[in-house]
Amino acid sequence: MPGGVHVAQGDPLTRLTALPRPPSLHESVQTALRDYILANGLRAGDGLPAEGALAQQLGVSRNSVREAVKGLVSLGILETRRGSGVFVKDFSLSLLIDNLPFNLLFDFSELADLLEVRRAVENDLIERAVRNMTDRTRSELEQILSEMKEKSERGADVLDEDRRFHRTLFADAGNAVALKLLDAFWLTMSRAVAQRAEIADDRPADTYRQHDAIYRAVLGGDVAAVHDALSDHYDPILSRLDRTGPL
Repeated sequence: MPGGVHVAQGDPLTRLTALPRPPSLHESVQTALRDYILANGLRAGDGLPAEGALAQQLGVSRNSVREAVKGLVSLGILETRRGSGVFVKDFSLSLLIDNLPFNLLFDFSELADLLEVRRAVENDLIERAVRNMTDRTRSELEQILSEMKEKSERGADVLDEDRRFHRTLFADAGNAVALKLLDAFWLTMSRAVAQRAEIADDRPADTYRQHDAIYRAVLGGDVAAVHDALSDHYDPILSRLDRTGPL
């Protein structure tokens, strides 16, 4: 065939490889803003230059900057404050919880695994939490337990007190990321309970006694006893997950 390449019948042809999709303009601007934050060592609460200044420095339109900022806000990297500008956002695991696979909330085996991870983190932190616990923290725990007892005697749920108790118990452990991780685990379980009532705690009085036992062990400074009390708290939850089973 004149001007062409002859390929014999049956000869293998080398396949073409798909070209990578070039990033869109707003994705490139997002990358530039991330690099700017890292290069300048910006921390939570630090502000970025005004939209117009960013557009001028990057050589793009203000709309491109605006779209890039929206994307970084949705990722939890930036936050906008009306009348003040754009700021680096504090680290949070809330987006992780909001975007958990929906099926996880119904897979009790994976929920049990998640609870085991939470227990492992708490067991690892508890010694430091007990050793560093302040009088103020002890006072807060006593107040939470008082509220939990009062509500449990009325048969009301004590979910809020349960969350506050665990957050306060580990407040002096010196690991802010672990605290956020523990809270993320708690929120995941609470969402699952909201979807499946059969795994909910229907004995608030027992929950109060479990938390009171944890606190009494903490007061005694006996870390081994605290581990045992934490297990006594988690074992019934794991049992409910195992008994109920998947959908």
